[in-house]
Amino acid sequence: MTAVVPLPAPSARAVLADILPGARVRDTALVLGGAAFVAAVGQVAVPLPFTPVPLTLGTFAVLLVGAALGPARGALSILVLLAAGLLGAPVFAGGASGWAMASFGYALGYLPGAVLLGHLARRGADRSPWRTAVGALFASALVYVVGVPWLMVFLGVGLVEALVLGVLPFLVGDAIKAVAAALLLPGTWALLGGRGTVTGGR
Repeated sequence: MTAVVPLPAPSARAVLADILPGARVRDTALVLGGAAFVAAVGQVAVPLPFTPVPLTLGTFAVLLVGAALGPARGALSILVLLAAGLLGAPVFAGGASGWAMASFGYALGYLPGAVLLGHLARRGADRSPWRTAVGALFASALVYVVGVPWLMVFLGVGLVEALVLGVLPFLVGDAIKAVAAALLLPGTWALLGGRGTVTGGR
């Protein structure tokens, strides 16, 4: 029988999902729900005429899933998303699937982005607006670390052109997403008032 302990103080290693009761059933539901959330939010996509990479809310969903679920559950959510997309489910931006597209590298980059923000949330970063914003920016940068090399190979372009096509158009959006995460995540903890129970976390 799993012991129930008081919710740790803001500096302890708990994420929002740890407040929910249950264990395996909870974790399975959270992983599947996280994948579905990223897929659904990622459908909000705006094609840009000067780049094959669309402007989407997918990265914002990844930030929330990573922070709320923690690194392990967040990573599993992204892996489920990627597996579904590779098997033909229309889970990527614009209802796309498969790997043969310029933006697939960014979907791969969701994995380290979610893991990083999940690790930071385990250390209490998602209780502070500033720490959340900085963590979100670093997590977004990891998406580019994977996405830009993929874009270079897929399009056969150099680094400078890949940065112009796949990074520069999205920097303002990344800043807005980081601010939104910095308001939403610490705000949720403030509403909870630091109360609740956890049964361990991942």
